Order: sequence, then C-alpha cells, then structure tokens
Amino acid sequence: MICLATYFGDGKLVMELGVYSFGDVQKDPATGRLGSTAEAMRNLVEAIRIADEVGLDYFGVGEHHTREMPASAAAVVLAGAATVTQQIRLGSSVTVLSTDDPVRVFQQFATVDALSNGRAEITADRGSSKEPYPLFGFELADYDQLYAEKLDLLQLLNQQETVTWSGRYRPALQDALVVPRPENGQLRLWLGTGGSPGSSVRAGRRGLPVVYGIIGGEPATFAPLADLYRQAAAQSNTPAENIRVGIANPGFVGEDGQKTRDAWWGHWATRMEMISAQRGFPMMSRDRYERTATGRGALFVGHPEEIAERIIDLHRVMGHDRQILEMDYGHVPHRDLLHSIELLGTRVKPLVDAELGTAMASTPSTPEGAPA
Repeated sequence: MICLATYFGDGKLVMELGVYSFGDVQKDPATGRLGSTAEAMRNLVEAIRIADEVGLDYFGVGEHHTREMPASAAAVVLAGAATVTQQIRLGSSVTVLSTDDPVRVFQQFATVDALSNGRAEITADRGSSKEPYPLFGFELADYDQLYAEKLDLLQLLNQQETVTWSGRYRPALQDALVVPRPENGQLRLWLGTGGSPGSSVRAGRRGLPVVYGIIGGEPATFAPLADLYRQAAAQSNTPAENIRVGIANPGFVGEDGQKTRDAWWGHWATRMEMISAQRGFPMMSRDRYERTATGRGALFVGHPEEIAERIIDLHRVMGHDRQILEMDYGHVPHRDLLHSIELLGTRVKPLVDAELGTAMASTPSTPEGAPA
C-alpha cells in the first residue's frame, strides 16, 4: 500500500508539522492557585501567532470543558487567531461532533475559513471525555449513533449550499440555505480516532483523512491501522489527495534533551494524576515516562535533533502526512511553551523537511512493513 504524503508544486515531499492544545491554564508558582481561564484563551491565540511566525503548518484547538483545560469553543479562538496569522492552517483537534449541531459547526468553521482566507479545517470525533454529554443534554450511550448521523449531515453541508436532510437526533432540514460557504468550495474535514479499526475503516470509506491520537505505547504499532484506512479509502475510490494520515501526540522541545525531559515530567505527572483520578487509569511511573519519552515511545520530548530524528523514523513506518504535538500539559509556563513552539518551527521542521525532501525524493513511498 503506497504512502500518499504531502507534496509541493516542485514535487518535493514535505510532511506537515504543528501543535495542538486544549488551552492549558497557568498556575501561580508561589501559591499553586490556578490562573484565569480568560488568560488561557489569550495565551492560546498568542501561541498560534508564534506558530505561524516560525513556519509551522497547522495549529489545532481541542474541545474540553474543564477548569484546567477550558478551550470549549475552538472556532471562536481560531477566528481570533485568523486575524493575527498569515499562513498556518487552523482547525479543531477535535470537535466533539456527537454533542454539537453540525449546522452550527459548519457555519462557525466556514466563518473561520472566511476570516483566514481559506485556512480552516475540522477534525471530528466522538470525544474521549464524558463532560460534553450531560452538559449539552445527550446520552453517553448514544455517542456512536449520534456521531454517525451528525457526520453524515456535516459531510452533506460541506458539499451543498442548500440542504434537505432528516435524521433521528436533530430536526429535519428542507431546502435549508447554510452560509457562509468556504473560501475554496469545501472545508477540509478529518476524522479523529484513538485507534479503533472501525474508525479507520469509517474514515476510509467516507473518503476523509484520518488522525490518530496517541498518548501511550509505541506509535509505530498504529501502522496496521493506517494501512487498513488506506485500503478502505482506495476501495472507496477516494481521490489520492484525500488519503492522508495524521498523528497527534504529546511532546515538548527544549535546548537540552535530558533537562527538558526532567522539567516536563512534572507537568506530565500533574495531568496524569488528574486523569488517573477521574478515569481510574494507573499512574505512569517516572521510569516508564523516561522510556516513553525516548526511543519509540509516544511522548516526543527532547532536543530538536532528537525530535526530528524520531519524526523521520516514525514516518518510515507510518508514512504519515502530518504530526502535531500537544505541548502545554499540566500548567507549562507560557514562555516555555512559546519557546518550544519556536524550536519546533525553526529547528525541527527544517531537519524533517530536508530529510524527507532528499531521502523520499518526488515519488510516493511504501512504509516499512506495508504491502506494495
């Protein structure tokens, strides 16, 4: 199975790199008190602006509804970022479509698209947190049926300006005009998944790009899922330019690899302690963290050359087209986040682009272990 990567007009393969965030709230180092959620939203817009300035390709804003991660309205944040950026693509990472109205989702992101001159995207998913379901009056037991029906409607809205549609969970539409329309005709839609084979097949059959959220284990083990996705997409006669694989995983870039891992451990542990308490997950040990933050693990934490090498090595197995890092875990100081974004854009990305541009040449490659 071929790897369909991203190409510029000169035939050079370039994988997109970027960042995603849930709007991490700052913490006062003296008192330990959480800062303002409003400040977190302003910090998020500044981070997107810096990512654009240093040449990154994508910034995603995820949807969460907690005190620590209050980025509950991605389109609003991205609309603000659209006015202070020039090139970077702006999208959700992810939109919890099961608990939202596809009409409003489409209108909001089409508005971001207009303000950004065609740079908006949506990544839709069922979500990994329970909070949105009671908040918006939906039953968690219906999450997959909600998602499938609303995804049908979202794709239809993306294709047609006037829509007639009926379903179970939303009032029917009859010759409904849905505006504004995207700058280039349609929004780029992705499907997000934590690694379900069914979700990989669903994305492929629908002709949509897929992004895998990977927070533990070894990302290379997702290669069979990416192959499954590509096979389903090819069997559905999906245009080659729409068969794309993304990876979203935690990571942080610093000047010194071990010092960066030492510092980031405290932030990672803070988040993991909270998640462990909420969901009953076992807490990661420091030794396991060190193994996961190096080598083939899911945490890409280290100096720029380490991170570039790991992205390139993973690409040889996964053949992915985009990789985005969540950096602001557990109240990372804002200045440190901005510096990490700067290093990703100015030192990691050039190394990745140079290696893929020369080693992969101008023809699609076959990932290691994938059938030709």
